[in-house]
Amino acid sequence: MDEALLRSLTPGVLAVLVRRGADFAAAEDAVQEALIEAVRSRPADPPRDPKGWLVTVAWRKFLDATRSDSARRRREDLAEEEPPPGPAPAVDDTLQLYFLCAHPSLTPSSAVALTLRAVGGLTTRQIARAYLVPEATMAQRISRAKRTVSGVRFDRPGDVATVLRVLYLVFNEGYSGDVDLAAEAIRLTRQLAASIDHPEVAGLLALMLLHHARRASRTAPDGSLVPLAEQDRGRWDTTSIAEGIGILQMALARDRLGEFQAQAAIAALHADAPTAEQTDWVQIVEWYDELARLTDSPVVRLNRAVAVGEADGPRAGLAALAALDDSVPRHAAVAAYLHERDGDPATAALLYAEAARRAPNLAERDHLTRQAARLNALLSH
Repeated sequence: MDEALLRSLTPGVLAVLVRRGADFAAAEDAVQEALIEAVRSRPADPPRDPKGWLVTVAWRKFLDATRSDSARRRREDLAEEEPPPGPAPAVDDTLQLYFLCAHPSLTPSSAVALTLRAVGGLTTRQIARAYLVPEATMAQRISRAKRTVSGVRFDRPGDVATVLRVLYLVFNEGYSGDVDLAAEAIRLTRQLAASIDHPEVAGLLALMLLHHARRASRTAPDGSLVPLAEQDRGRWDTTSIAEGIGILQMALARDRLGEFQAQAAIAALHADAPTAEQTDWVQIVEWYDELARLTDSPVVRLNRAVAVGEADGPRAGLAALAALDDSVPRHAAVAAYLHERDGDPATAALLYAEAARRAPNLAERDHLTRQAARLNALLSH
């Protein structure tokens, strides 16, 4: 079966097994085995009802894995509940599964990591990059989360805040990473916004729409990154921008500010500027101040330093940057940009090269390498 089709069906199949009484870790293992079986036995001959086929195979894999003397009685009960043959209901269980994974027995960070791995389809390396931790650390965190929920009945779904964090990270990975998940994250956030009245849900949806509206202009035909200031604003999706701003305005009117609303407000100011030169950087700095108050995130403070550099000049931006640890991701890239604007191309070239070595993905590394080469070429003349 087609790999993209299998990926899209995985959350629904996993949700069916969990609802029928399988603990999460065993259900995930059974689904993975069913996927392997699908690739091995039916590569060019998909069944008429792929989801129903996967549910049946995964359930049988689960029953096989739970056979033991101590589990015999439970196994017999589960066998009686085996789904009947025939088409599986066309129900989208993905959002429900996000809530189930955000179980109260897990810390929010572990719940997010587990959901990204099991439902979002991200690799451990991609999740570690999103969390800014080593891959080995994230692998241990995910393993502990699986052990924690093993044998736990999923009758107490997690809270909205954790689910929003997962959707945000899935969108970010889809927007700038190796797997295109941005549209799926927007779809699920729309579902959530339609079912729950929550200003941060609206804030996240607005943020996604505003960022996604710029997607067509973020890369050149050769795949290289195009900085925001150099993007062709005529290629921005004005319909998505208008929708995002409208959703944001309604959320802000409720006076229950959260971090996603603040991020969306910053994105809206960028989207609303006819040109890069007309960007209201003073107001953006004010929103970053709000965001830093809400999150106390070093990444937020790093982005604030860029905004300060635009609003008050590069020296002011460098002063704001000096208060941050240089181990913060993309610190060297921001320092390079501000030093170049301050008329110090030699230092900027060295910092761009350093930033390229630390870049989290190939596109960013190539962009930073070109920036360093550009300045070195100017210095050699």
